[in-house]
Amino acid sequence: MLFDYFCFAMALKLNFILPEKLYLKDPQGSNYGQRLLSGSIELIDKLGFEKFTFKKLATLMESSEVSIYRYFENKHLLLLYLNCWYWEWVGYLIDRQTDNMPDQKIRLQKAIHCIIHAKTESKLTDYINERLLFSIIMKESSKSYHVANVDTENKHGFFIPYKELVEKVAAIIKANNPKYPYATTLASTIFDMVNNQTYYAEHLPRLTSLKKSNTDKDLEKMLNHFAFTTIS
Repeated sequence: MLFDYFCFAMALKLNFILPEKLYLKDPQGSNYGQRLLSGSIELIDKLGFEKFTFKKLATLMESSEVSIYRYFENKHLLLLYLNCWYWEWVGYLIDRQTDNMPDQKIRLQKAIHCIIHAKTESKLTDYINERLLFSIIMKESSKSYHVANVDTENKHGFFIPYKELVEKVAAIIKANNPKYPYATTLASTIFDMVNNQTYYAEHLPRLTSLKKSNTDKDLEKMLNHFAFTTIS
């Protein structure tokens, strides 16, 4: 398989294998851990990452900080975990939508569609609100890797899900034009554009040609134009 993931259907829940050093105990494996993820997403989206604390999360969950620390050493690793979960989710959607599809142009169009619409809430992940998680990815994700010890965290494999996701899209780009030399750069740029252009449309509209009222549709049209014009 192109993507290192596994899933199992149990009460309509989807679970992914994430870098083990991110957590002390994988929250996907217990009801409390799933509540922790759900509450974290809700609170980080509401407060912002800077104001988010495990103490505030414990209050929301009517639990204790000690219980939360059994899962994560600190909130930075929790944010990285949420990033990795989202990257795996996008990869899962791309695989589902493009598997065994011979038309490479349509494969790339489908991949772009998945990247943009991964925030649509799904019954497969009833403890993850994809819409709120995308909001966090859009606003906070860079804080998980624009850090002083990024090289150490990279050696621990914390960014493997994102690297594999970019490689997946780059392979589709290469299939469209094997001679195009910048497939990986274009793939990572597409992800950056989804986050940044959506953010600009919502908060800094003079930095984008997109309109807040119709962002997803226009963004998909723009990314297809950008991608296919670049690789042609």
